[in-house]
Amino acid sequence: MRICVIAEGCYPYVVGGVSGWIHSMIQSFPEQEFILLTIIADRSLSGRFAYSLPPNVIEVHELSLENMEWGSVNRRHRTRLAPQVYQALRSLLLNQEVQWGVLFDYFRTEKVSLNRLLMGEDFYHAVLDCYHLQYPDMVFSDFLWTMRSMYLPLFLTLSMEIPRADVYHAVATGYAGILGCMGKHFYPSQLIVSEHGIYTREREEELIRAEWVQRLYKKIWIQQFKKLSLAAYQQADLVTSLYQHARELQIELGCPPEKTMVTPNGIEYHRLEHLAGVSAENSRYFHIGAILRVTPIKDVKTMIQAFAYAKARQPELKLWIMGPFDEDPDYAAECFRMVQSMQVQDVVFTGRIQVADYLGWMDVTILTSISEGQPLTILESFAARVPVIATNVGNCRGLVLGEADSFGPAGIITHIMNVQEIAEAMITMARNPAMRKRMGQAGYQRMMARYKVEDMKAIYQSIYAQCAARQGLTWDNQGQQAVPCAALPQDK
Repeated sequence: MRICVIAEGCYPYVVGGVSGWIHSMIQSFPEQEFILLTIIADRSLSGRFAYSLPPNVIEVHELSLENMEWGSVNRRHRTRLAPQVYQALRSLLLNQEVQWGVLFDYFRTEKVSLNRLLMGEDFYHAVLDCYHLQYPDMVFSDFLWTMRSMYLPLFLTLSMEIPRADVYHAVATGYAGILGCMGKHFYPSQLIVSEHGIYTREREEELIRAEWVQRLYKKIWIQQFKKLSLAAYQQADLVTSLYQHARELQIELGCPPEKTMVTPNGIEYHRLEHLAGVSAENSRYFHIGAILRVTPIKDVKTMIQAFAYAKARQPELKLWIMGPFDEDPDYAAECFRMVQSMQVQDVVFTGRIQVADYLGWMDVTILTSISEGQPLTILESFAARVPVIATNVGNCRGLVLGEADSFGPAGIITHIMNVQEIAEAMITMARNPAMRKRMGQAGYQRMMARYKVEDMKAIYQSIYAQCAARQGLTWDNQGQQAVPCAALPQDK
């Protein structure tokens, strides 16, 4: 069976998180052929892989959503649309019931010039209708250019040539979900959507904080991402999430409940169970480890501020910020300057690391994100019996405090962007070694009960096997044949 994994902005270009999950999944099924269909925002990333691809990855296809140059279009060269296509375009802009199949066929069968389409009369009139019906208080010229900029990445996506596969596995909704819908439309196949964070909610949070989007246009952008996610939910055969509340959010956003399934993360805990302890030169410190990408969504600035306040009261604290800082160089530079301007001692930016080289001598790990799914860094800490401080986002509370188990708290949960709470959590951890030990053991027991990589592989073994069985294909992964799985949503 040939599986096309569709990812946006992660694998194989950045390390950790969703990328690590994808890499592990592909390695878990060495007998299957995988195709990568990747979405990147910047063409300069093309081919710059952070992972050595497993041998069962047989093709890589890249889609860049980088802006194109706009230009005026001679009237006789402007693109005019067939009535059915125009109505589909109009319904798309008006957030009505979208005829996605008509749009998929149009972009595949016609040699579409995006410049001519976006600068043409039909797109102009569809935008004008949208303006009069929904946004008449805005300045039309600004509204028109915003719509052109908004629909360019979607139209670039619709213009992508989709490789043939038996299963399309989109690791997000959004543009990745649309590519998955296209694959299912053009080929006899199945579509799985696996959300690690709820794509629509993450984009909404980013847009609310974004300075590049004027307040009046934020609602329009948010509606755009909801529309893309709804298309993926409606076309998918199965939609997975990492925890129950995420599943509830998917249903709230329009996903049919019978398609949904909770599939928790799993980690390779063996490599993290017995790690080297702290060295003599570092034994005088209380080590706080933050394993993350230095990006705004991780809110490293709040972490630095909280550490500064905590260290003033607990001088032996040392903060290790462990992870790449090249994804958002401007934000990383702001974090470096903050440390210097506040004159905070004992803050170390390590850059990209091997987690096993550091995790064993951390006293506690910390995550101050403003958005998460089910963070692998928390599960990795649990595998090493290290307690966690985390903000109350995604499934962090469930992981740290437990869901329907009696293991007890494995750390401390704080509110997002709350410097005082986070600082107090650091101090509390430093002053209570017996509590830390209990929490570390609770985390280890919780991880072993539900979040082992073997458990995750078994779930996806069943999912892929059922996809094969539905299509009459043979599934054989190391001797295991395709069999229906009662836990999966069944065909009606």
